[in-house]
Amino acid sequence: MNDAATTPPPLPDRLSVDPRSPHHVAAVFQHDIGIRLNGKDRTDVEEYCLSEGWVKVPAGKTVDRKGQPLMIKLKGKVEAFYK
Repeated sequence: MNDAATTPPPLPDRLSVDPRSPHHVAAVFQHDIGIRLNGKDRTDVEEYCLSEGWVKVPAGKTVDRKGQPLMIKLKGKVEAFYK
């Protein structure tokens, strides 16, 4: 049995869901990821940074002129983990 194939890679300090972002790591998204902000689980996180302590979430249904959702930055204690 090969444990290296089933072991998920370590979570990076900064990660983005958007494939156009330089912080997007496709190998990480093969597993379920959980994000906790200030002790509360969040399911709407688009990007996070552990060292700076922020997450970006969509601002409702508002979109920019290219059709991408507008993001707001929430600050606090950020924890990322595999489910």
